[in-house]
Amino acid sequence: PIPLDLVNEKSWPQFRQQANSATNTWIDSIQFLPKPGEVCLVPGKGGVVDRVLIGTRESPDLWTLAHLPYHLPQGLYELAQSEDCGVHGGLALGWALGAYKFSRYRKPTRDPAQLVVPDAKVLADARRLAEATFLVRDLINTPANDMGPAELVQVGQQVAEVGRAAFSVISGEDLLTQGYPAIYAVGQGSHRAPHLIDIRWGPADAPKVTLVGKGVCFDSGGLDIKPADNMLLMKKDMGGAAHVLGLAQSVMAQNLRINLRVLIPAVENSISGRSFRPGDVIRTRSGKTVEVGNTDAEGRLILCDALAEADLENPELIIDVATLTGAARVAVGTSIAAMFTGSDKLANDLSRCSMVQQDPIWRLPLWSGYQDDLNSRVADLNNIPGHRYAGAITAALFLQAFVSNPETWVHFDIMGWNTTDLPGRPLGGEALSMRTLDAFIARRYSETV
Repeated sequence: PIPLDLVNEKSWPQFRQQANSATNTWIDSIQFLPKPGEVCLVPGKGGVVDRVLIGTRESPDLWTLAHLPYHLPQGLYELAQSEDCGVHGGLALGWALGAYKFSRYRKPTRDPAQLVVPDAKVLADARRLAEATFLVRDLINTPANDMGPAELVQVGQQVAEVGRAAFSVISGEDLLTQGYPAIYAVGQGSHRAPHLIDIRWGPADAPKVTLVGKGVCFDSGGLDIKPADNMLLMKKDMGGAAHVLGLAQSVMAQNLRINLRVLIPAVENSISGRSFRPGDVIRTRSGKTVEVGNTDAEGRLILCDALAEADLENPELIIDVATLTGAARVAVGTSIAAMFTGSDKLANDLSRCSMVQQDPIWRLPLWSGYQDDLNSRVADLNNIPGHRYAGAITAALFLQAFVSNPETWVHFDIMGWNTTDLPGRPLGGEALSMRTLDAFIARRYSETV
């Protein structure tokens, strides 16, 4: 493999002193300086690349090598100091994430350069997290005509089969007879039947962790129809489901000793004569009734049934992930996952994992003073407040009403989409908070089966 040297302004004089005269002559001739992101291909005999110099910051991070897979000539490369592969969550992972292309409909024009990683554990961790991230990205990037509720069920079944997990699904009107009326109500306007995916894995006597993911495969906004600009990216509204499937895949691959359950309500929020209406009152799985203030606040309706089901088993930890509100994007932007939980310890532990994984999250408050904003004159709750303020918080407060212990529950409100092209983070579907959750679960339940 061709060696890669990470160089920065501090280490540069020492590197120049140790380099041979031919290398120094080449560096001077092209006027290379070790600025972050700069690359110098050093030729050897016969004109072939002898080594590559990569300009970095003084402390390399996850994304230091992410621009290289399609920047360097095809071939095999290896870090000159291979121990650097594990720095800050793994330079190897950053390289892998930079090699991603969504290729379902258009083949890549070339294959990426490959990084050789001699450390077996670093390689395994990078591959596991990259595969989970690629799953998330592929699912979100796939348009709704090829990723409807039934297709999401198929993916859930495939993830379960690979992990040797139990899989079941409740579909169509069976959701009514088995007590999931809110999921059915949101999905009833589409000719594509709604489903509740249920995956179970791990020993029955192990600590129970339940993941819940919002699976709205396309969101028209229902009868309170979205503007065209807001509807354009609504293939990504199943991003929460994609995240928990990727996370479950990674958790099962680590063989952690937990009793894992994954619940995904998979629906399409469409407009037809069967669509649920503003002003309807829906009786949820928990027994609480909800007045529909807006059919475009459908994600919390399907999640409330899934959360109520998760809560019945009193798990040690409930995690839900959803592309839930535009208000969260206004609050923290598109690259940070908004987090809500009733537990300071849980929030602090997750925040520490976030910093290590370079997977930013930010805690927002479950401010009880806004709870009355969800009051209804005809039902136990309204699914939206009567104003546009604190939308992410009121959505989280709505969900909190369906879990009995907020200190064992954490809710992530995510974008699920990169709005710009950055090294390792291409425009399109993205996993936000998944590496954080993976590291947190692995640390908390480090024992393996």
